[in-house]
Amino acid sequence: MLRIWGQQPGCWAAGLPAPREVINSGKSQHNEDQACCEVVFVQRRPGQRRNPAAGESEWGRKSLYFHYWGLFDGHAGSGAAIMASKLLHRHVCEQLRDLVDILQDPAPAPICLQSDARVPAEASRAALAEEDAEPLNDALPRFHLEKAVSHESLVIGAIENAFKQMDDQIERERATRHVSGGCCALVAVYLLGKFYVANAGDSRAIIIRNGEIIPMSREFTPETERQRLQFLGFLRPELLGNEFTHLEFPRRIQHKELGKKMLYRDQSMNGWAYKKIEEDDLKFPLIYGEGKKARVMATIGVTRGLGDHDLKVYSSNIHIKPFLCCYPEVRVYDLTQYEHCPDDVLVLGTDGLWDVTNDKEVAEVVMDVLMGYEPNDPCRYTMVAQELVVRSRGVLKERGWRLANDKLGSGDDISVFVIPLGGPGNYT
Repeated sequence: MLRIWGQQPGCWAAGLPAPREVINSGKSQHNEDQACCEVVFVQRRPGQRRNPAAGESEWGRKSLYFHYWGLFDGHAGSGAAIMASKLLHRHVCEQLRDLVDILQDPAPAPICLQSDARVPAEASRAALAEEDAEPLNDALPRFHLEKAVSHESLVIGAIENAFKQMDDQIERERATRHVSGGCCALVAVYLLGKFYVANAGDSRAIIIRNGEIIPMSREFTPETERQRLQFLGFLRPELLGNEFTHLEFPRRIQHKELGKKMLYRDQSMNGWAYKKIEEDDLKFPLIYGEGKKARVMATIGVTRGLGDHDLKVYSSNIHIKPFLCCYPEVRVYDLTQYEHCPDDVLVLGTDGLWDVTNDKEVAEVVMDVLMGYEPNDPCRYTMVAQELVVRSRGVLKERGWRLANDKLGSGDDISVFVIPLGGPGNYT
């Protein structure tokens, strides 16, 4: 199955997607891609508020809401992707509950939250007096005790923790819920005028604004995260099971090359140098292969995502999960800083799209399709998503599924969200 989503302008208020599905003509029997689109209301946690200064009363509304889109590209089964599609936005909501008042107030975020608003005034005054007390000796403080933290950073931290909580829940419940495999996760959260795009895996998001392409994510693969993986292998060699080496060589070393010098690099190097080959260097490399064929321990081609808690190296008891990070990279786009027309969109796509279609080609499809529809036509974004999927899938010919340039079409599940950044009222 291939799934197509085009977010329509009217759906912003209602929070509803415009889903369409097409059969991939028998190209794959199982669809491991999942998706979610929601408007989520965040209620302030009972009893939780910012500590107001003397004489101030409690302020702030009791709730806020955010728009949410998520794509989950499953592997080794659809269990983790299905679970994340149903629950990750709830974890984001839970993480934001402590921030309801803070995000709606222009004042700097408090360093410490008071969990009980009924703390006696005497205790508060005593705490302040203790903070203001002079040091017991003449030594100067070694560092400043406070750091300014932006509201934007608080939201980023909430999303990062939500991914971690989701990963922990998958681990706890994988047996009872029969959760198999893992999934890459690409999430967009629209909150208080800003888009927060969080990516853990090899899906991708771009913004197309006035014909300009603005990357909103990057892929996390064994090659892009080589140094992190090698550093973990260097710090925790027991995770390699005495079967792998964290060092990288241009190719697999043969036993006859012991004692010779060969190019290598370790976790601290971007360049290459020569080292004398020793017995330990004959082990299998932690990162094997190149490009899309690169694998961690010759097993998996992505280095961030959710799940995979039971994944092991083939015919081995070595777990892969310690090398797979569940935390996403979060990029922020401030929608209020620019004027947007109805042709400006955010495109989210799983790797089935990007494996055969680059950013420029996607932007060309977006602009070509949108030009064929009136700015207030509710179908225009759905048609963009459909065209992106169909072009990446290709057409079945004698030599297999082929793109317009006769190259092979995508052999993976393809899921796309097309989200407008401006409405007809902004069109000029």
